[in-house]
Amino acid sequence: MVFSSMDFVFHFLPVFLAVYFLTPFPWKNWILFLGSLCFYLYGTQGHLLYIVLLLSAAAVAYLAGRSLEKSRSRHGKRLCLLTGLGYSLGMLIVFKYSGFIVENVNMLLNMAGMSAQLPSVEPALPLGISFYTFQVCSYLIDVYRGTIQAERSLFRLMGYVCMFPQLLSGPLIRYGKLMREWKDRVHSMDGLEEGLRIFTAGLGMKVLIANQVGNLWRQTWTIGFESISTPMAWLGLLAYTLQIYFDFYGYSLMASGLGRVMGFHFPDNFRQPYLSVSMTEFWRRWHMTLGAWFRDYVYIPLGGSRTGMGRTLRNLLAVWLLTGLWHGASWNYILWGIVLFLIIAVEKLGFLQFLERHRIFGHLYMTFWIPISWLVFAVEDLPMVWIYLTRLFPFLGGASASVFSGDYLKYGKAYGISLALGLACIGGLPEKLWSKKHGFLTAAVLLAVFWCSIYCIWKGMDDPFLYFSF
Repeated sequence: MVFSSMDFVFHFLPVFLAVYFLTPFPWKNWILFLGSLCFYLYGTQGHLLYIVLLLSAAAVAYLAGRSLEKSRSRHGKRLCLLTGLGYSLGMLIVFKYSGFIVENVNMLLNMAGMSAQLPSVEPALPLGISFYTFQVCSYLIDVYRGTIQAERSLFRLMGYVCMFPQLLSGPLIRYGKLMREWKDRVHSMDGLEEGLRIFTAGLGMKVLIANQVGNLWRQTWTIGFESISTPMAWLGLLAYTLQIYFDFYGYSLMASGLGRVMGFHFPDNFRQPYLSVSMTEFWRRWHMTLGAWFRDYVYIPLGGSRTGMGRTLRNLLAVWLLTGLWHGASWNYILWGIVLFLIIAVEKLGFLQFLERHRIFGHLYMTFWIPISWLVFAVEDLPMVWIYLTRLFPFLGGASASVFSGDYLKYGKAYGISLALGLACIGGLPEKLWSKKHGFLTAAVLLAVFWCSIYCIWKGMDDPFLYFSF
């Protein structure tokens, strides 16, 4: 079950909220926990193994956290931390990376001329495992550092891990902040109104922009990269650039809106990233909770930028390799991480100051690099990435005689309104819709957005969220 579905909007959410608000406060967290389990069970189509993995991750973190806090020796604390991290990260490796590891080991065996082969494995990826694994890891590391105390209630820790608005695709919320509101938060009509406005804006971004321009990207695949013209290649890449932003930003807003309805304040996950003037700034504005996670638990512990430029670049490389792998078990994600590292490394070496002083040039610079970086992310077959690059830049060679001239006019006309709407919303326009509390025009626009989105969902013009696959 996804937020942009008829089942969620008209069945699950109304029933859940009715029960939630009719229940006295001491029992609201139980309703939230049980509702989250129902939500996850429905989304996993009854795969009990997945919910066992989810609850066991929380249970192991609870035991490791309590043992870590009780331990008196540094060695004992480290052992408890490594045990808890090892279990959660081990499950993530088994389900997300085992197939990739086996595939590459077999390739190396073939290259060495050995006939022995490991049996191929392709386990299904449990929904949300990347996100809840990182939340569990942040909890354990914070307990180890003494930043927070170990949770004494298994129920509260399970509630933190399982909370349905942010379970599948974040935002990544630190335990300390969420638990303060889990124990003591305010419910109000203003919070309900604000949450519904934010949810509606996110729904519109997902259904009315991301899904529509996503169709253009799929059309580009259907035509075949070998057969598209250069303008069509740029048009298709623009469509994916808008799709991935409004797909994930839309989800984050819906999650934030649902949290606000229930009295929670989730951290911002996006801050108009496409208006950045450098790749460094872009990744401070994009998926900010993930960036903060890697900063606090990988980059800074490695030394951050305090140990000289050489080690700073080493630390950045480690962060971006891990960021690429976090997004998927494929070489294109590793290449994507390396590409971003190289761009950011050049900026760290002095180019960043130039971009910040000459902002017009910086915007032009990012207009080029943002879609190019998403191409490496979007296309898993690396030879196909090269073919697409030859379409974007004909001087690279590889031109085909079967290119459909004028294809960009046909598809530009068909998707022009969706592309224009997406470009218009990369600034602060959507934020203004939910920031104004009382206004007839704002209410009318949001109501129109909601019912247009529902109509598109009813007509089958909806897709799963892209980040569910990561």
